[in-house]
Amino acid sequence: MNRIGVVVIGRNEGERLIRCLKSLIAQLPTDVMIVYVDSGSTDDSIAAAESLGVRVWELDLSTPFTMARGRNAGFAYLLQHCPGIEYVQFIDGDCELVSSWIPQAITKLDSDEKLAIVCGRRRERFPQVSIYNQLADMEWNTPVGEAQACGGDAMMRVSAISAVQGFNESLICGEEPEMSIRLRQCGWKIWRLDADMTLHDAAMLKFGQWWKRFIRAGWAVAEGKVMHGKPPEQYMVRENMSGWIWGAILPFAALTLSWWTKGLGLLLLVVYPVLMWRVYRYRRQYGDLPSHARLYAFWCVLSKVPQAIGQFKYWLTQWQGKTPTLIEYKMPSRNT
Repeated sequence: MNRIGVVVIGRNEGERLIRCLKSLIAQLPTDVMIVYVDSGSTDDSIAAAESLGVRVWELDLSTPFTMARGRNAGFAYLLQHCPGIEYVQFIDGDCELVSSWIPQAITKLDSDEKLAIVCGRRRERFPQVSIYNQLADMEWNTPVGEAQACGGDAMMRVSAISAVQGFNESLICGEEPEMSIRLRQCGWKIWRLDADMTLHDAAMLKFGQWWKRFIRAGWAVAEGKVMHGKPPEQYMVRENMSGWIWGAILPFAALTLSWWTKGLGLLLLVVYPVLMWRVYRYRRQYGDLPSHARLYAFWCVLSKVPQAIGQFKYWLTQWQGKTPTLIEYKMPSRNT
């Protein structure tokens, strides 16, 4: 009996999902169960998965769906049908699994029984297509070694995920680092290998997509601080303050003062090039090329504005007592 199972989640991924499933089928033994959890797709995703022989689970649309809910549903399905598995590879439907990843991840998890999660390098499939894809590719390059959290693609130990009762289904984003916090609080560890894991297709071709993605990031910052911002974790405390200061307070102050100072208040904005320089130096120390570091610094500083909007949107939704809904930035893919 195989020791692993695979959970794929997706919504209107089209040809991206087909590439994902084919990459799994091509490298896994036929008796490894792959379950695709669909979150209300309106394209041919379900039919495509079934045509490839993949198990499909459709989430009940009467309950608001989240990526966390999809992952939990797939995890529960695997445990019901393959109760003896030790590890689960989670992968988003817009990613392809690199062929060398599975054996490396299993070997690492086998080496330390306190390891709950092993992840690797996620790369953009088409970084050259747009600035936004290139920025995402740089963002995925996180430090190697013991980590604080993982992303959506990772191999996880069944006993560890079960011990913390999986992902928090109420979160519309940021569910992986939130679960990582609970795992670490229980003594589990997370490790990032220096190995390619997945190819991701961000499909960010327009400025509006990038903008919405960082509104979602701002939401995750605000909610993360509320949930785990107290010591000793102090999760997202610094990021939350950064979003408010750079994305809202300083621009508002500069524009407001300019009315009373005949435009001199706009001089406050000179602090933004200083912040860009600091980000540039950080990325250069991190190993980026000068051109890449400049690109990252500019867009990192600009992202503070949609981040602040996302933080405000979180608090407005809380004040109104509304149920959060997904903040989606990707365009549906067409099927091939």
